[in-house]
Amino acid sequence: MKHVLNRIVYVNGNYVAEQEALISVFDRGFIFGDGVYEVVPVIRNRLVDKKYFIERLDRSLREIDIRWPCTPEEYIEVMQTLVERNSLQEGIVYSQVTRGAAERDFQFPDETNTSFVAFTSIMDLLNNPNIKKGIGVVTTPDIRWKRRDIKTINLLGQVLAKQDAVLRGGDEGWMVEDGFVTEGVSSSAYIVKKDVVITRPLSNSILPGIRRRTLLEIAEVENISLEERAFTVEEAKEADEAFISNATSMVLAVVSIDGVKIKEGRPGPITKKLRSLYEQRVLKEASE
Repeated sequence: MKHVLNRIVYVNGNYVAEQEALISVFDRGFIFGDGVYEVVPVIRNRLVDKKYFIERLDRSLREIDIRWPCTPEEYIEVMQTLVERNSLQEGIVYSQVTRGAAERDFQFPDETNTSFVAFTSIMDLLNNPNIKKGIGVVTTPDIRWKRRDIKTINLLGQVLAKQDAVLRGGDEGWMVEDGFVTEGVSSSAYIVKKDVVITRPLSNSILPGIRRRTLLEIAEVENISLEERAFTVEEAKEADEAFISNATSMVLAVVSIDGVKIKEGRPGPITKKLRSLYEQRVLKEASE
């Protein structure tokens, strides 16, 4: 991720230089983690996967009873404006909505103005150096709360899991509960066995990944066999292929788990095919 000085960010109706961006110390996102967020890829100066991220954001807001800060159309307009003002060609837009500022009290305040902030980051999405070589993941205990389906800004569990994985030499962590992989620290997790893509079914235990949703649609169109079920760490280590998906990595092969090489230790054919098809899809959307 590349940092750009004098970046323009959005804070509650205003586009300001990042050095001038201010948020109340009483904001419930800051005090309680009382909010949700989204990350949207930008390809060739255009937002992609717009429809699905708006649907997921709407669900997250409804699940914790936070009002939209504006209309969905205005929300997208803010993000596209940030892309243009920062001349972002490739990367992401991060956006966050919280319940707003109020005196510190656990119950919902009677009257607050919803807070909405957003910023851009430059990233290499199409030419990630890990595309050809893949990544190593490290398993780590899943210590998160029980509503992981909500894209909440409460991310301490993921922060601790990621740090654990990095300290143990991993590029990403796969969180484990009762012996089964739930998902990656910041990604959806998949394995491939006998040409069948296996990924955990949606529930309160995992986030409904947008890339996951898109890849499952692609798999259906391309007649790639798919099975939605939980898989164990041992099953993953014995798989033919493994991979992750998220907004910043798109699709990346997992070539080792806890130091155990997956097959030949390089990206497999189904992983490469799904990445190629996903790239084609977002490039088409970016050109429209």
